[in-house]
Amino acid sequence: MKAAMRARESARLSAIRLILAAIKQREVDERKELGDADVVSVVEKMIKQRRESIAQFESAARTDLVQAEKFELEVLSGYLPKQMTDSEVQEAITAALAESGASGIKDMGKVMALLKSRLAGRADMGKVSGLVKQRLSG
Repeated sequence: MKAAMRARESARLSAIRLILAAIKQREVDERKELGDADVVSVVEKMIKQRRESIAQFESAARTDLVQAEKFELEVLSGYLPKQMTDSEVQEAITAALAESGASGIKDMGKVMALLKSRLAGRADMGKVSGLVKQRLSG
């Protein structure tokens, strides 16, 4: 935050303040200090909101708002752990399928529960869900 202030990057500073406000709000709501995993979940939620906003703004042809949201998305992504590659995600899915003994689509909940704890913040869980569904139905 201080670096953004010193560099007079108002857009970056605004995005960082949004992150800090969201974290503080969750701490107040839950009456506890957030750990690393909780902070990652707050940032992931904010990223999901930005992606939804971008889609809506693009459909409304509001390029000015799309650019602002994309910039915030870029700043938010910088605060997540290093993302896993597609092959690493596939390996994690294979391991979770073997561990849970999943045989069909009805077992998707078990597999996703295992993967969510392992991949939180390191992979887009929406994409992971689609891959698991594809593997279980195929």
